[in-house]
Amino acid sequence: MSKKWYSYFVVTDEPEAAGTPPVERPAPAARRASDLVPEPPPEAAPAPTPVPLAAPAADLAIVYESAKIAPPAHGYTVLKVADMLQNEHIRTLPADVRRKSVLVALDAAGVKVDEIVQDAILRDRALDTYERVLQQHLDELAAQTAAENRRLEEEIGRRVAELRAQMDENTRTLAAEQADLAGWRARKQQEESLIAEAVGHFVTENPITSGPPTGQGQGDTDAR
Repeated sequence: MSKKWYSYFVVTDEPEAAGTPPVERPAPAARRASDLVPEPPPEAAPAPTPVPLAAPAADLAIVYESAKIAPPAHGYTVLKVADMLQNEHIRTLPADVRRKSVLVALDAAGVKVDEIVQDAILRDRALDTYERVLQQHLDELAAQTAAENRRLEEEIGRRVAELRAQMDENTRTLAAEQADLAGWRARKQQEESLIAEAVGHFVTENPITSGPPTGQGQGDTDAR
């Protein structure tokens, strides 16, 4: 029966035979990330494939796919190594023990540490690139929104001016109608006074009224 990957460390560290000391495996020399995957010069950097901005932010698989990061044939990526390190069988062990356990598993699968580091760097670059794309999209949207809001503010100002002008026109129209009514009433009173004086010579009680009817103001019309 095949052993689980987390069992390789224990099996490998056991003596090969009774009384034989275990063989020490030298740890790989630490390397800088730039030694494994050097930063490409800006002019030589390939243009990333556009990532759908409508995709959910948590769907990182789309980001990696857009960056053309395909899983290797052996299936070991930095994400898989991260899962291995969190495995319930070793996650509570000391960091050095967990590291050696994963190294043994990678060695058994024929995977080089450099490949895992390279995969990590490529994914980090893809995430950074996508963040820049999102930031650029947000900046453009903010600029468009500000411009649209300015246009709407100007339109509101023009519309308010138009409505105020209409209100002023309505007020002037009403004032003109009120002035016309006041003028007509003045003439009416003169005419009624003339009629009342003439009729007064022939009647005991003058039936002619003068002035506005009771209860009517300057803005009311004479219903008689």
